[in-house]
Amino acid sequence: MEVLTSTSPPPRRGCNPILATQRSKLQNQRALLNQKLSKQMRLRAGAENLFNATTNPKIRETVALELSFVNSNLQLLKEELSEINASVEPYQNKSGKTVSIPMIPLGLKDTKDLEFVEVFQNYLSEHFGEDPTSYHDELADFADMRTSIRTPSRTYEGVSLLLEYYNQLYFLENRFFSPHQPLKVYFHWYDSITGVPSMQRSVSLEKASILFNIGALYSQVATRADRTRKKGVDVAIDAYQRAAGIFNYLRTNFSNAPCPDLSHSFLSALTYLMLAQAQECVLELKVLGGFEIQLGKCASIAQEAMKVSDKYSLTEKSFNVESVKTYVPYSWINMVQVKSHHYRALSHYYAALGLLDQHVAAEPVEISKLLSTLYVEVKDEGIPKPEDAAKRKEDRKRLGKSHLRQAIFHHERALQTHSLCKLMRTIDILKEYLQHAHNRSLSKFAEVDTEEDFFALVVAPNIFPFTEHDSKATPPAFGSVSSTDIFKRLGPLTVFSAHFRLGSSRSITLTDKQDSCGFTLHGNSPVTVATHDETARRLGLRNDDIVISIDDEDVKWRDHNYIADLISKKTGAPVVMKVVTVLGPVSSAPTSGLVNGVITDENQMHCNNNSNGNNNNGLVSQMRNGTNKRKGSIKKRYSFGFFQGMKLRPKSNRFSTVSDVTSGKDDVQNDKRLVSLQRTSTSSKSFLRAGGTVLRQKKDLSSEYRSNC
Repeated sequence: MEVLTSTSPPPRRGCNPILATQRSKLQNQRALLNQKLSKQMRLRAGAENLFNATTNPKIRETVALELSFVNSNLQLLKEELSEINASVEPYQNKSGKTVSIPMIPLGLKDTKDLEFVEVFQNYLSEHFGEDPTSYHDELADFADMRTSIRTPSRTYEGVSLLLEYYNQLYFLENRFFSPHQPLKVYFHWYDSITGVPSMQRSVSLEKASILFNIGALYSQVATRADRTRKKGVDVAIDAYQRAAGIFNYLRTNFSNAPCPDLSHSFLSALTYLMLAQAQECVLELKVLGGFEIQLGKCASIAQEAMKVSDKYSLTEKSFNVESVKTYVPYSWINMVQVKSHHYRALSHYYAALGLLDQHVAAEPVEISKLLSTLYVEVKDEGIPKPEDAAKRKEDRKRLGKSHLRQAIFHHERALQTHSLCKLMRTIDILKEYLQHAHNRSLSKFAEVDTEEDFFALVVAPNIFPFTEHDSKATPPAFGSVSSTDIFKRLGPLTVFSAHFRLGSSRSITLTDKQDSCGFTLHGNSPVTVATHDETARRLGLRNDDIVISIDDEDVKWRDHNYIADLISKKTGAPVVMKVVTVLGPVSSAPTSGLVNGVITDENQMHCNNNSNGNNNNGLVSQMRNGTNKRKGSIKKRYSFGFFQGMKLRPKSNRFSTVSDVTSGKDDVQNDKRLVSLQRTSTSSKSFLRAGGTVLRQKKDLSSEYRSNC
């Protein structure tokens, strides 16, 4: 039974489970549609199987009719889901007096409750030899965290909650999920666009889905920001760049996705989209509060607008990839096309504004220099040269009118493209922006167009896209949110993980009533037995045994100095030392080189490769000679079976993780632990315990403990 507590814990920070906002209502509607889509897909699969299996004409006709109804229902559900995905207005900021141009946010992936308690309890008992009931609080804490990430708040606190859970998955994967013996814990996630369910036993799907939701949440934080103020624009720029970094990280570190929204092509398109929207915010910041009309300022804004247009053009190309074009809502593609035309028109408008309203007293040399940097290389002889336009007002007017005509052309293209999408026509604020910009260009052209102009207009030259702040993907900062291993009590992850087989714990009783026995301890967290004499061996002590407790005091996370002091304080009293043996790495094949549960191969080493690419190498290694040799990092991909929809896909290249780190600090900590292990193994305390007297002395820089046993 999955119930862990009788009362529900308070919501975690960053979680709003009962907040009834428009965004949460959309998310609930999306979840209901996902369930309906799943049901209709099962009906269609059954009807298709019956149609193919039968040869009776009447039955085939009846089934064909039923299939037409099911397909109609599926189409209606997909259209309804597409409308929800195209709903951008609930995510926009409406707190200010003025409203900014709409942006495209992403909805969160939905998931089902995770049934894991019974499986984890069995694993704690069978693999670690622990009492499952003593880990009730840890299991309840993880269950609460898993429930909280389903309803994160649309703030940075919600992002922190997801990051904390993502970091926790690193510990969880290493503790419980072995690539050779996967647990029967199934992770269910729905596609964010189509609602198609995916199910997998690998933590990779869980981690990838959490990363996707982090990127989606960043996009919602950015869209919600008040971009009528500088602080809000800065927040939007930062959040869009972080979203781009998340999607780019997801694209480069996860492969063979079980659902379309985690495919490389779609994640690449999302990265371009987030960077384009961040660049759009940079332009908004540049014109925020107004500016003085002069050629230098207008030329800079024109180049900035052209940069935005180019980035939306790249986004449009990524959306037009066959696998993406048939998947994303058409309203997204339409808005990207509209903005590409809109900002290209603004670029020409600001260029015309600077040329037509340039102050007469400006230096010709300065004007010539500005015009030479404004355009891409001009080869048309009919276009006035920069030095001529700098000297003659008539050439500047001719060039300015050409830019205005080009601006009007692209404004009309933007309005025409906007009218092609039914859903986009319902967004009044976007249409108002487009119409206002178009009317402004028409008014300016009518103002400067007089009958006295006898010159012919030329084709406006292409404006060179340039920006002082190019939007770039910000890599995810997993270490910015601290996360403590919930199951830390199990012991150091270097040994007490799913990647190593552990023997049964043994109790060694040391007394002062028998012959003395000697053994050497070394290392930190955990402390291991390096050497021992014949008497200690008869008591059951073995080389490479790990000390886990002294008189029921847990010492898995202690160093050898602490254990030395602890034993020395037990003078005259029996000491019960509990140890455990590492039998070797977990593998699909039987492990060789084991005699009576003891590793006999001197060179046996296990490199801890897991599905998220974090490799803790050399953590249980050649300890016969009391030394640890650092090994180079080894990367391997592990594939896990996954369910897509309701069918198991026996695929050879399954969804897997190829990332190096969940948090950059983890590998650094492991390196430090190895260095610490080598250092303390040669600087341990030495003392002799006999008849209740402790004599401390340095002897061969190792730790010998003797007791009359």
